[in-house]
Amino acid sequence: MEDGCERIEEQLTLVARKPSFGLPTGCPVCLPVYIYLRFANLPFSLRTNSNFPDSDQIPYVESGTYVAFNNEKGGVIESLIEDGLADLDYDLLAVPEWLSTKAMISSWLTDALMYELWVGSDGSSAQKIYFADLPWPIGKVLFHKQLLVVKQLLGITKDSAERRETEIYRKATVAYGALSTRLGEQAFFFENRPTSLDAMFLSHTLFVLQALPDSSTLRGKLLEHSNLVQYAERLKTEFIEASSSSSSVPLFHSDTSSSTPRKGPSSWSSKPKSKPKREKTQEEKTFRRRAKYFLVTQLVAVLVFLSLLSGSDDTEVEFDDDDDGMDYD
Repeated sequence: MEDGCERIEEQLTLVARKPSFGLPTGCPVCLPVYIYLRFANLPFSLRTNSNFPDSDQIPYVESGTYVAFNNEKGGVIESLIEDGLADLDYDLLAVPEWLSTKAMISSWLTDALMYELWVGSDGSSAQKIYFADLPWPIGKVLFHKQLLVVKQLLGITKDSAERRETEIYRKATVAYGALSTRLGEQAFFFENRPTSLDAMFLSHTLFVLQALPDSSTLRGKLLEHSNLVQYAERLKTEFIEASSSSSSVPLFHSDTSSSTPRKGPSSWSSKPKSKPKREKTQEEKTFRRRAKYFLVTQLVAVLVFLSLLSGSDDTEVEFDDDDDGMDYD
C-alpha cells in the first residue's frame, strides 16, 4: 500500500465526462472513481472527455505508461486495488455483511438509477451528460439506441414494463431501508473509515439528489431516510467541496479534445509524465482517425434513423423491434 502511494505521487490523471449538476463529473459511472481517489487522498488532476459518449473505457486513470480503464479488471477502482495503488477495502473482503451490502448497491441501486435516468424520467439528464456536445440528430439517435440497451439490460418489454418498474422501485426501497439501518449515526458504513462501498453509495446519493428531477420517484424514496441524506451532504462538504480550495488536488483540466484512451502495461512508470514529441504526434493521428470514424458511423446512424421514420408511422415500435444499442457505461 505504501509503495503504491509513493508511485502515484508522480502525476495521476482521471479522465471522465464533464462536470454538471454541481458535481465534479456528471457521469454516474465516473463519479465513484473521483470520490474513491478523494477518499484515498491521492493527488490527481481531472481531465474531461466528451468525444466518445458511447465509450466503455471512460472513466480511466493514467500516469506515465500506466492506464486503468473502466472496462478492464472490473473497473478502475478494482484495478487500483488489484495493482496495489489504493486499497481502501483491506480486511473487509472476508466480511459477509460488507460484501452483501456492496452487492446490493452495485445491483439493486445501480439498476434503479439506470432505470430512472433513461426510462423513468424525461431523459433530459442523460442528454446533458452524454449527448449535449453532439449535433442534435446524432444525439437523438444515440439516446434512443441507448434507451433500447437499457431496456434490454433491465428486462423491460411492452408486456413487462409495469411489473419491472414496480420490482425495481421495490428493491430500491428495501436497499435504502437496509442502508439507513446499517449506517445509523456512523460516519461511514464499516469500521469508521471510507471504502469503495462508501464511494459507490455517496456517488449514487449525490447523483440522485442533484442530477435527477425533483419529481423523480427514486429521489423521493431516498429523501425518506434523513441519515442517508445527511451522510451525503457531510461527505460532499468534506471531500468534494473542500477539494476546490486545496492546492494539492487540482480539480478541473477540461480538455474536450482529449486523445483517445490508450493502452499501457499494468505498472507505474518511474519516468516523468512528459512524453517525446513523436509519441504525442502519433496519439494526435490516432485520435483524428478515430474521430473521423466516429462521425461517419453516427452519420450513417442518422440516415438509417431517417429512413426508418419515412417507412413507419410509429418510430417507437420500429426502435423496439430492430435497433441495437451502444454499450452502457
